[in-house]
Amino acid sequence: MHRRLLSLMPRPMSKAPQKPRGTQDMIGEAAARFDHVIETFNRVRKLHGFGRVEVPVFEATAVFARSLGETTDVVSKEMYEFTDRGGDAMCLRPEFTAGIARAYIENGWQQFSPLKLAAWGPLFRYERPQKGRFRQFHQLDAEILGAGEPAADVEVIALGQHLLEELGVAGDVVVTVNSMGDPETRAAWSAAVAAHFAANRDALSEDSQRRLDANPLRILDSKDPGDQALVADAPQIDAFFTSEAGHFFERLQAGLQASGIAWTRNARLVRGLDYYRHSVFEFVTQSLGAQGTVLGGGRYDGLIGHMGGPETPAVGWAAGIERLAMLVAEPAQPKVDVAVVAVGAEAEGPALALLAGLRRAGVAAEQGWRGNLKKKMERAGKSGARLAVLIGGDEVAGGIVTLRDLGSGEQVPVAMAEAVSAIRARLAGGGMKG
Repeated sequence: MHRRLLSLMPRPMSKAPQKPRGTQDMIGEAAARFDHVIETFNRVRKLHGFGRVEVPVFEATAVFARSLGETTDVVSKEMYEFTDRGGDAMCLRPEFTAGIARAYIENGWQQFSPLKLAAWGPLFRYERPQKGRFRQFHQLDAEILGAGEPAADVEVIALGQHLLEELGVAGDVVVTVNSMGDPETRAAWSAAVAAHFAANRDALSEDSQRRLDANPLRILDSKDPGDQALVADAPQIDAFFTSEAGHFFERLQAGLQASGIAWTRNARLVRGLDYYRHSVFEFVTQSLGAQGTVLGGGRYDGLIGHMGGPETPAVGWAAGIERLAMLVAEPAQPKVDVAVVAVGAEAEGPALALLAGLRRAGVAAEQGWRGNLKKKMERAGKSGARLAVLIGGDEVAGGIVTLRDLGSGEQVPVAMAEAVSAIRARLAGGGMKG
């Protein structure tokens, strides 16, 4: 029996395990930057009236194949797909929008329309890892579902602008905007672009030749130097605007100006999928090299209908948390107000009770567990705490604690029952009164 149990135990690993390629471990400053981005996003999105939405980390593969398109690189090359134990084709989510659209359809959320929703969390794409790009990465996401007015586009762009201002990075970021027009505009423009590139097929890069057959507008995104001259001469969308598309773009520009948002036109900014309409935009920095887009989005009025739901106008954006975290200044370390220093076994219980009382009262408090009184006081001084609370055998016997100001060294006894209120008064500037 013992031999059987031993045979079932896992064998020791031949070498220490390592994280998968394209993932990351974070503590210290990196984790603090990451938290700072999320905390700022949650604070700002509440000011703009965006409520929290949660959707699964994995979905049926069809959700993304249908929304992103079978021929896109994300679906054909980058999704983490698997078959679950029930035989269903599933994948880890590569983006938020399709899952939110699926939830909107499935749960009948159109009854709450218009909806302003925000999410954040991990996403997964099998890409070549590089600076600011991981295979497990994290994004912020903001969507307005059920609003077809240009004011909704302004609203989501204003949220992005406010977020970057609060993070202190807006001065390093340029907002670029373009229009995909309405379906009539897009169809005419796409045909003209396709004809332009088809006449010069042999001069295109291999990737652009492939895109010419599948999605010619994506050639406008090409970074290949050999494609650049052809891209520069390609027809621009303005010549194909219907009156509706032109009016929508004019109202968007007026709204951005009224909101105090500086922007530049990028006539080559496109989204390849047919359900994108009107506004597309990116927030771009020069501080991250080739991976300069920190926030991007657009209007996708055709997506929810394309997925089998009711025709629903929608606009939104996503932003990379890792990329934003690389731009922000080092956030302040968490502040400790009080260090509780207990000496002796009899002081442990009172120290834990005091810690619980301080934290419930909104006071940031810590306790050192190891070492003698001298070592604990040294750590208390290094923690940045303003006050130390000493509890030893004499204090326990007398029903008191000793408060010490770690700046001046002044200390006073305080009744244990009144310790929390005395500490709060001292932190508020009430002086060292016993």
